[in-house]
Amino acid sequence: MRLLNFQATEGPAQAGALRGDRVLSLGSLGFSSVKQVLEAGENGLSRVRALLEAAPADGGTAISGVRILAPLADAQKLIFIGLNYKDHAEEVGASLPTVPTVFSKFANTVCNPDDAIRIPHKTAKPDYEAEFAFVIGKRAKGVDAADWLEYVAGYTIVNDVSARDLQMATSQWMIGKTCDTFCPMGPYLVTADEIPDPHNLRMELLLNGETMQDSNTREMIFRIPELIAHLSAAMTLEPGDVVSTGTPAGVGFSKKPPRWLRPGDECVVRIEGLGELRNPVIPEP
Repeated sequence: MRLLNFQATEGPAQAGALRGDRVLSLGSLGFSSVKQVLEAGENGLSRVRALLEAAPADGGTAISGVRILAPLADAQKLIFIGLNYKDHAEEVGASLPTVPTVFSKFANTVCNPDDAIRIPHKTAKPDYEAEFAFVIGKRAKGVDAADWLEYVAGYTIVNDVSARDLQMATSQWMIGKTCDTFCPMGPYLVTADEIPDPHNLRMELLLNGETMQDSNTREMIFRIPELIAHLSAAMTLEPGDVVSTGTPAGVGFSKKPPRWLRPGDECVVRIEGLGELRNPVIPEP
């Protein structure tokens, strides 16, 4: 299934499920967000499947008539993994890490599909990072790596926009990662049963139609089983938590000369099986 948050004709945000080119509201099931579906566990997902099967072919609203919102803007945790792709480590001349590098973003960073990434005046070096993210489906603490799939609800696309000058000014990356709108996300949560092998998906980032990143999730150094085990050993993961697994080669600061994001640009991230995440770039007011 493809689950989403959306607005129809300036109304309130709703949870929905995509069938073909039509969106079925999940309001009749008592769900107003994708996170609420996940918090209901397998029972919630089963109820959504039953709704999709029972609805008439022309039920719901055409996808072209709604505004798609980030699927998990209300996530309790936005967890990011740094330097987690072999090809990216090679392009920056870094040794492969032996322990995952973990940082976080906040709710202010989440940006809806098609909404603008706003570049703050404080940075001269804004960069893009196409990322594949997995979403936790049930409470996880002390999980064994072998049991990873039991805890994954599904997958989505993230663009880990980064202000490199702010990020590299200290040993702590967070200030360069947490500017407003620096976490475009979506368009959907694609449930885990739709993706047979999340560790073999093509991922691309296009900037104004030019391919900047073109890689595959098989380049991940720490894969989903290791990441769930590592994270859940230290913290309790909750339904709806988003874990973004890092970016592959081709980021802007690795280009010669560097290619920073500029107002007027358009970023498109595509990941096999998950769709595409498109965002324009504008200056912050």
